[in-house]
Amino acid sequence: MLAAAAIWLSLPAPANAADSAVILMYHRFGENAFPSTNIRLEQFEAHIAELSSGPYTVMSVPDIVAAIREGRELPDRTVGITIDDGYKSIYTEAWPRLRRAGFPFTVFVSTDPVDRKFPDFMNWEQVRELHEAGVTIGGHTDTHLHMAANSVERNRSDLAQSNVRYVSELGAVPALFAYPFGEASTQVQQVVRDAGYTSAFGQHSGPFDASADGYYMPRFALNEAFGDMDRFRLVTNALPIPYSDMTPANPTLTQNPPIFGFTRTAETPQINGLACYAADQGQVRVETIGPRIEVRMNGVFPSGRARINCTGLGRDGRWHWLGMLYYVPRS
Repeated sequence: MLAAAAIWLSLPAPANAADSAVILMYHRFGENAFPSTNIRLEQFEAHIAELSSGPYTVMSVPDIVAAIREGRELPDRTVGITIDDGYKSIYTEAWPRLRRAGFPFTVFVSTDPVDRKFPDFMNWEQVRELHEAGVTIGGHTDTHLHMAANSVERNRSDLAQSNVRYVSELGAVPALFAYPFGEASTQVQQVVRDAGYTSAFGQHSGPFDASADGYYMPRFALNEAFGDMDRFRLVTNALPIPYSDMTPANPTLTQNPPIFGFTRTAETPQINGLACYAADQGQVRVETIGPRIEVRMNGVFPSGRARINCTGLGRDGRWHWLGMLYYVPRS
């Protein structure tokens, strides 16, 4: 796919409005001992330079969510920036660079590591400084809890504790939430809704449009291995595959392998060569039944996380992308 990206990267940017956006997700900055969650500073600076000089509009994530929810148009190639956990390098490395570029961003902060003064995390004074400067602070549990693998009671207790700390330190419970590890279930989604959050993000790839579940919205994860400029341009120029009736709807699998599928809507553009890929299985079989897309896995998923990504090239010369992340409980 990356080689084919050159087909459309050289095309002029259309001036029309859009009904989708790309949400980026980072964790650490310049912390090279943690490559799976880190972005190297030279990579991050290249990302900022691309967003500054390319055909993009960087908007605050709350504004993007509100626009898509309300059916308002967004500028073509709208991008939102999110950062998970609350590491100190957000304050020391990411914020100065984003501030110079004039880019808004959201930080999803787990409260317990901040309370316990972990040396690689921000302290509350730094979190408040970001908040007072206009950075959006989002919820991320107290203990960075793996919510999909825990009980309803444990999840409620952890969220209640984090909410107490947000109110004490920032004056209110955040509106936006991100699931630690990006994994959830329908029960977990309800717990998050009951805790007062209005929207929640996972860690599955794909542009964000009105098709997405408001309590399981997609983001493109970036780290050292997946932060090169070819991939960055690929995802920031991606468009959604509008859909309805995705199955399974529960982000925690009760059947393995799942019978994965979705229905293309009237807004779905013509896509050439739609292909789907499953984690550790490579390309999997796609069956088209009218507007319905059915995807057949090559085998069962191991316990843990299971990713499915479907992509295809549109007539507009840009890649269209739909991803899903499932949690597979231990049997």
